[in-house]
Amino acid sequence: MKLAIGMVELNSIARGIEACDYMVKAAQVDLLRASTVCPGKYLVLISGETGDVKASMAEGIKRGGECVVDTLLLPNVHPQLIPAISGTTQVPEKGAVGVLEFYSVASAIVAADVAAKAASITLIEVRIGYAIGGKGYVTLTGDVGAVREAVAAASREAELLVGTAVIPRPSAQLYESLI
Repeated sequence: MKLAIGMVELNSIARGIEACDYMVKAAQVDLLRASTVCPGKYLVLISGETGDVKASMAEGIKRGGECVVDTLLLPNVHPQLIPAISGTTQVPEKGAVGVLEFYSVASAIVAADVAAKAASITLIEVRIGYAIGGKGYVTLTGDVGAVREAVAAASREAELLVGTAVIPRPSAQLYESLI
């Protein structure tokens, strides 16, 4: 089964909560996240089979109306992406660390998918919107060459990229703070 991720971002919290309800009732989807994001927007992030995600998003966009400020439909996502967004990734071993920072949540999600497909790395986390000014960032780990390859691939396809970092030998304290 190929999974897709869908996102609807709205500039109204009230309309966002309402649209979320319609979205999860419209199709067989899992609600990954529904919450406020800086600066005062509301984000609905869902996953499921592509057809269900499309149907759910169509309903969310319809109900969100003029309050919809951004959307994302990403079919056939890498299996690591959903755990990285949900904060449930199990990191098998310590390695180099890569970081990609973006001005938008959607850009961070797309970059994480590209990075995971480009090299043999482990996504640590995809942090989206909350308490970081509406930005998104991706952390990943693996051997140095794979991390560099993943960061480079995601950077080439990135929109709204702020910056990147590759840390070949992170301190134990830094590494523990990321996982």
